[in-house]
Amino acid sequence: MEITIAARDEFYCVKFGGYMDKNMSIALLVIGIVLLIFGFNAYHSASSDVSRFFTGAPTGKALWLLIGGFIVAIAGFSGLGRK
Repeated sequence: MEITIAARDEFYCVKFGGYMDKNMSIALLVIGIVLLIFGFNAYHSASSDVSRFFTGAPTGKALWLLIGGFIVAIAGFSGLGRK
């Protein structure tokens, strides 16, 4: 799918459905790594230790940060491997 935009007597063609560009992939990779760092910090926090002591599982916040960071980092890393 292509959309042509006219601006100041120049035409720009925007393609949809293509691959991510390198900048977007790098941004996703960095965001994923930051989420993983926050997830590891939340996993080793005092509240997560208390939760693990009583329930045997870490807090939901720690798990969601780890899972989300992993998924976003994989998406960014896979985008870097494409042409």
